[in-house]
Amino acid sequence: MNHYDIIIVGAGPSGSTAALFAVRKGMKVLLLDKARFPREKICGDAISGKSLSILKKLGLINEIEMLPQTRITGVVFSSPNGSRVAIKFRGTKKDEIIQGYVCRRWNFDHFLLQQVKQSDVEVLENFQMTELIQENRQVTGIRGRKSAGNGVENFYAPIVLGADGYKSFVSRALNNYHHDSAHTLIAVRAYYQNVKALSDYIEIHFVKESLPGYFWIFPLPNGHANVGIGMRHIDIKKNCYDLAAILQKVIQSPAFQDRFANARLVGKIKGWNLPTGSYRRPNHFDGVMLLGDAAGLVDPFTGEGIGNAMTSAEIAVNVAEKALSENDFSKERLREYDQELQKTMSEELKLSYRLQTIGRKYPFLLNLVIGKAARSPRVAEWISSMVADAESKKELTTPLTYLKLLFS
Repeated sequence: MNHYDIIIVGAGPSGSTAALFAVRKGMKVLLLDKARFPREKICGDAISGKSLSILKKLGLINEIEMLPQTRITGVVFSSPNGSRVAIKFRGTKKDEIIQGYVCRRWNFDHFLLQQVKQSDVEVLENFQMTELIQENRQVTGIRGRKSAGNGVENFYAPIVLGADGYKSFVSRALNNYHHDSAHTLIAVRAYYQNVKALSDYIEIHFVKESLPGYFWIFPLPNGHANVGIGMRHIDIKKNCYDLAAILQKVIQSPAFQDRFANARLVGKIKGWNLPTGSYRRPNHFDGVMLLGDAAGLVDPFTGEGIGNAMTSAEIAVNVAEKALSENDFSKERLREYDQELQKTMSEELKLSYRLQTIGRKYPFLLNLVIGKAARSPRVAEWISSMVADAESKKELTTPLTYLKLLFS
């Protein structure tokens, strides 16, 4: 009864996505989480086109329209000197999804888990893991309690997927957890009601009050907005920044005070860690693969992590299927997971890190690019193509691009 093909620890987007892909491949799956859903998850709540591509593969793309959400068709950028430009999303490939959504994780994660529960996956909520079961360093299962007061139970599988976030119990149990301040973003998020001038565009503002980080406003249904600040942990420590105080400073600044004049804070300002993919962390072991935030796959520039988390889930399940067919669950066999992650995400994550570095170290370049785009439809169209195409974004990391803009 307690033996499975695969055990997935964590029922967020990566864990639930992995469960859905695995059960469709005929695997016997156990999905467990320490929380009971729906539960709050601190996040920017943005569901990108990459996430939607995974939902499309799972046949769930239409269902997201039924959730409380705001459809997003573009992004507004502003620079430290006050220039603003609105960039409409555009596709570069046939059948590419060119919109996104802002949907509270309370609703989105619960929706995904409900899809899992409607399948043949066994789900345990309120499950507290206490230990990884290992035989000769090979992970063969997990140990934990279904609820407080109950005795410890063992569950066995040749493959365990750690999809349990940046504080991953699975990673820590393998003595793998390492916090790198230079490659971790800290963000604070607040919900506000009655923010003026919300639209179907998300907003990312590189305003002087939030540098070397950025300020965002993401529209939600019913006049609500997800509002926050993101910054590297190393910069926060070095300068003793208080992100919650900086958030209030931005909101009260001349650029935003009118938009927040009648706004009301709903709930508390809360913070969380975002381990970025600018640093390559170990992600596979004997019998284990780490997904999403547990593997440190957050985009260093945007802070978005759901798309990469769901993508990592699909890759991990594909590798798990091969490992099961070969009855080989060694670290060497599971290395294919890391190789596929690198093939799929490495260039994009490296590029995002370069863009993050440019925005942090050279804010005058943000003034140049956004200012030119605000004045020139041709430059705005060029930026739009870069937002859509990772290959084109490389131009933003070369000095020649900025020389061209200077004289355009």
